[in-house]
Amino acid sequence: MECQEDEGKLSDTVVVQIGECNPEVVPIGECNPEVVPIGECNSVLVPIGECSALIDTNNDTDNNDMSNDYDGKNMALFEEEMDSNPMVSSLLNKLSYTLTEGTEEHKAADEDEGHKKQKSSAKRPQMRTFMGVYLPCVQNILGGVIFLRLPWIVGTAGLVPTLVIMCMCFLCTFLTAISMSAIATNGMVPAGGSYYMISRSLGPEFGGAVGLCFYLATAFGGAMCILAHVEVLLTYIVPKAAIFIAESKEGELDALMNNMRVFGTCFLVLMVMVSFVGTKYVNKLALFLLACVLISIISVFAGAIKSIFEPPDFPICLLGNRTLRNHNFDKCLKTEIINNVTVTTELWNLFCSGPENDTCDEYFRVNEVTALQGTPGLTSGVISDNLWTNYGPLGMLIEKRHQVSIPVADNSKDIYKPYVVTDIITTFTILVGIYFPSVTCIMAGSNRSGDLKDAQKSIPIGTLLAIATISSIYITCAFLFSFCIEGVVLRDKYGDSVKRNPVISTLSWPSSWVIVIGILFATWGSGLQCMTGAPRLLQAIAKDGIIPFLQVFDHVRANGEPTWALLLTASISEIGILMASLDAVAPILTMFTLMCYLFVNLACALQTLLRTPNWRPRFKYYHWALSFLGMSLCLAIMFMSSWSYAITATGIAACIYKYIEYRGAEKEWGDGIRSLSLNAAHYALICLEESPPHTKNWRPQLLVLLNLDTDLAAKHPRLLSLTTQLKAGKGLTIVGSVLKGTYLKKETETKKAEQNIKSSMKAEHTKGFCHVVASANLRDGLSHLIQSAGLGGMKHNSVLMAWPATWKQSNLSQSWKNFIEIVRETTAAHQALLVAKNVDSFPTNQERLGEGTIDVWWVVHDGGLLMLLPFLLRQHKVWRKCKMRVFTVAQMEDNSIQMKKDLQMFLYHLRLEAEVEVLEMHDTDISAFTYGKTLMMEQRTQMLKKMQLSRMERGREAQLIHDRNTAHHASRRDKARTTAHEPVHMTWTKDKLLSERHRHRESNASVPLRELKPNQKNVRRMHTAVKLNEVVVNKSQGAHLVLLNMPGPPKDREGDANYMEFLEALLEGLNRVLLVRGGGREVITIYS
Repeated sequence: MECQEDEGKLSDTVVVQIGECNPEVVPIGECNPEVVPIGECNSVLVPIGECSALIDTNNDTDNNDMSNDYDGKNMALFEEEMDSNPMVSSLLNKLSYTLTEGTEEHKAADEDEGHKKQKSSAKRPQMRTFMGVYLPCVQNILGGVIFLRLPWIVGTAGLVPTLVIMCMCFLCTFLTAISMSAIATNGMVPAGGSYYMISRSLGPEFGGAVGLCFYLATAFGGAMCILAHVEVLLTYIVPKAAIFIAESKEGELDALMNNMRVFGTCFLVLMVMVSFVGTKYVNKLALFLLACVLISIISVFAGAIKSIFEPPDFPICLLGNRTLRNHNFDKCLKTEIINNVTVTTELWNLFCSGPENDTCDEYFRVNEVTALQGTPGLTSGVISDNLWTNYGPLGMLIEKRHQVSIPVADNSKDIYKPYVVTDIITTFTILVGIYFPSVTCIMAGSNRSGDLKDAQKSIPIGTLLAIATISSIYITCAFLFSFCIEGVVLRDKYGDSVKRNPVISTLSWPSSWVIVIGILFATWGSGLQCMTGAPRLLQAIAKDGIIPFLQVFDHVRANGEPTWALLLTASISEIGILMASLDAVAPILTMFTLMCYLFVNLACALQTLLRTPNWRPRFKYYHWALSFLGMSLCLAIMFMSSWSYAITATGIAACIYKYIEYRGAEKEWGDGIRSLSLNAAHYALICLEESPPHTKNWRPQLLVLLNLDTDLAAKHPRLLSLTTQLKAGKGLTIVGSVLKGTYLKKETETKKAEQNIKSSMKAEHTKGFCHVVASANLRDGLSHLIQSAGLGGMKHNSVLMAWPATWKQSNLSQSWKNFIEIVRETTAAHQALLVAKNVDSFPTNQERLGEGTIDVWWVVHDGGLLMLLPFLLRQHKVWRKCKMRVFTVAQMEDNSIQMKKDLQMFLYHLRLEAEVEVLEMHDTDISAFTYGKTLMMEQRTQMLKKMQLSRMERGREAQLIHDRNTAHHASRRDKARTTAHEPVHMTWTKDKLLSERHRHRESNASVPLRELKPNQKNVRRMHTAVKLNEVVVNKSQGAHLVLLNMPGPPKDREGDANYMEFLEALLEGLNRVLLVRGGGREVITIYS
């Protein structure tokens, strides 16, 4: 209340009431007095306002000293714990560094190394969605398969089975991308991408095993791209550059493999040199390479449309129904007439040893040659021949259906003739294994998560858009190939029937060279992406230290490039190159990738089903059933492609798992396996005792301290309702209470109390355990519950209780003493404390709160429990419609605008949706109201100390008075006998009584009001409580629930009663309040 102004003069009146009926009025101005009682009959009435004479604003020396004593008074209530619970503003100041550089959990321990990493990290490019995720995914997926193998797969499997293969593979990758998006948006994803997501969700053993398998897959993917690049170069562009030349058809395969080994090694060295320059330049080059690839694909679409009017001229030659390799002859004729003379052609010479007919191959002699257009066009009707399968064994001749052919008896040497033959066995499952690598690069963007500006946003959007883009391109191309190209040409893997042109290039417009160049750039770009992504993945594994012998690969250069990891990647890729077969490397890539996808889906399904508090993905379009379906598809495709490779890959992963388990570094990352063990029995209890749960697995395991009434029933059943709404049946709940007395005497009452509590728990749907103990006094019983409740690793980490509403009653002083001791004990035990004020007004489980707010007043940071509790409450149907608001306080030296931005960023990374408001609390003068209220509090405390004598003390005092009176009366009797002749005088006359009272009043009035000065620390703390209460009431009086930091009790136990007054002032005028005191550890994290 501000003073009223009269003729420019501010005035107040202070009424000080001392004694029962003896008021003293000290006039200070002419305003009406405000009466503020302290006790029942002992009060001091002080002015309310900021212009009282108690707080003089003159710049005299005394007042300057007083103002210095009150420095920092706005948050004085929390000052004793500032070392462990810093102000929110100081936390947010560190937040910007945390979000950009990562926390110490993800950095090296020593400062020198950390300083170097900060420099290198600052130099790394901060890429966005297009450059960081979409582009690498598209470029990796648009590799050699679509150009070199997709036409062959369509021709061999047929259009319908090919669509089945595509849909199955794309469904697998799409479901995996959904699971990956959920995990990626469940916190910050530092460097490591898929490895980081799996390891932090399933533990270091699974994460390390699957991470290394995925690293091997990426390294072999680079080898596959290089082999495809060499195949294009030596087969279609410069075949004369081959070093090894086959002298016969039987040696062609060996010569080709040797050439691929030599040229592949050369190109690998070149790629390593380019990757060594840095990711930034690789991505700039990738944009150009991808543009060339997209132009090549567009040329295929343009050629398909053009084929409607003008089919391209790519003739093929058939002998009977067999397809011939026509790169050694020009004319599809046995003989031709030149100058009226019949002469043999180059084709004749391939099958005959002379001009005579009897020197020819039998099949050549009895069958005619036929010339056909290899690409008849979109409206030609060849789709009828391309719908169904044409599987066959190794060395099978490519034959056209429904073409006239005369069979012969001896076909043993046909594979050595110039026919087009299959070079591998073809089945549906083999084709799945060969095709799947074309969709295995959906994690190319997540592998660069350390270089992304906002990985949570970029990874889901970029990956899903890339899958949608590529699936559309692949399916469209499959249809175009089936409608436009002859089946025998499609089944010709290397284009031998169309003069050694890539089959897809026969559909290209304006030139087949557009496709050839596009394939060259596609394979080169995909290889570069693998060679830059794989080393970062290995570096992330080495950085975690879970595999000791890999720690050397954590080394990075000044520009942030992992040098040693790049060299190891090149060595592994060289192994794939030495295999010298694109079709041999593809199944290896498929197995390791599918294993990674399987565990990504498993991690998402496990986290969803366990509903851990840290599982709060921003990506909402996921479900555990989708993850389970994706996991089943991965497993099916693994064994469908090659059961032997699947078993081998699983064995390698198992060996790595066991190595990490027994020899690797112990890590606790809050993984799902750890969370699952929280719900298990004996084995899990043993496991949980080894180390405390990780921040991501932390949830409030509650010990509910329940008061009982005279009938031994729950005094506050709404406390159980709040427990149910907060827990939702998850985790541990122990409802405890204490009966005063020994167990031998209170056995019946204890059992009755347990039955009553269990009935209340059942009525309130509270799932948990009940524990009632008997103790000689309530204080010890509560202490025993806090210390010993629970079993092994299943112990409570939080205590929930009701606010002692009757603490002011003089005959119940032990209640607030017990309350303060509980606060101290939970702090010492590193347990969180939740205190519900006005708990009987909290909603029941049947109520449904409408539109409203849950207001969080975040004053100091003590572990983040304030942020976690509203999220848990909103999972329950009672609070589901409530919105979350977060308020914090800025001091004079804080930048409130920047604080708001930092807090919004912090909540974004916590995946919490909330309105944010930063309120400025200026360092105003302490009001006379606060000053007087503190004085009243101290006088009341002194009065209570005098009134609160124990019975024993009062008894001893009464006995002492009785003894003194007895001795006094005895002495008086003796004195009376000796002085009986002396007259008796009355000690107290009326005049003497009045004079004594007047003297007492004068002595009281002689004490100046300024000498009634309260303790300055108490004034500052009361000022904090009053000012903060004003702000909270102003903003949150209509909120459904207010969550507020609970300040700790004073270290000096003499101020315990004052502490209760501070809390009462802090909570005045608020209905539903939950005071929250953290347990001294972080319970919420921005990381996945």
